[in-house]
Amino acid sequence: MTIIESIKEATIKGDAKKTEELVNQAISEGLEINDILQNGLIGAMAVVGENFKQGQIFVPEMLIAARAMQYGLKLVKPLLIGDAAKGLATVVIGTVKGDLHDIGKSLVGMMVEGAGCKLIDLGVDVPVEKFIQAIQEHKPQFLCLSALLTTTMPVMSAVLEGLEQADLRDQVKVLVGGAPITQRFADEIGADGFASDAASAVDKIKELLAS
Repeated sequence: MTIIESIKEATIKGDAKKTEELVNQAISEGLEINDILQNGLIGAMAVVGENFKQGQIFVPEMLIAARAMQYGLKLVKPLLIGDAAKGLATVVIGTVKGDLHDIGKSLVGMMVEGAGCKLIDLGVDVPVEKFIQAIQEHKPQFLCLSALLTTTMPVMSAVLEGLEQADLRDQVKVLVGGAPITQRFADEIGADGFASDAASAVDKIKELLAS
């Protein structure tokens, strides 16, 4: 088994320490950084996402694998240059104002980053103005909004209205998700997409990039 294959296997298993050791070894042996990223770390998360969608693993296993990927990613990131650093897309993510739930948002963030996207995580309890500011500053292709409370769902609509008022709506694709969020709600507020889980969020981003 090659080092890249071993990195992929360790990440899928969620062995963060082993992933970190192997990525360090691959770097010290002069392997292509993009090969480590694409075929090792990102390749692993593609398998994890597929296993999750098929019901072979669940959120805890997915989270463990995503954390292992992060251990490898922190070593690779400083060495990425040019197109490799730009990745698949730039994504801004945050849990809307009034909502302090972090786990689902963080898991989506990890999976999105694991798919090769540059991630800007604004955290939780994010006001409309902060989302607008992040779009202006980072010029992302995607904005991912999370809410776990029915009482904070209207803030998603307010973010979209804020984007319209700032003449930014046509510059970014907006994805919404969280336990109470449905495709119907996404359609009602004019979002570009809805994702029921982290793996679906990655699929939706890739789908919208290809369209």
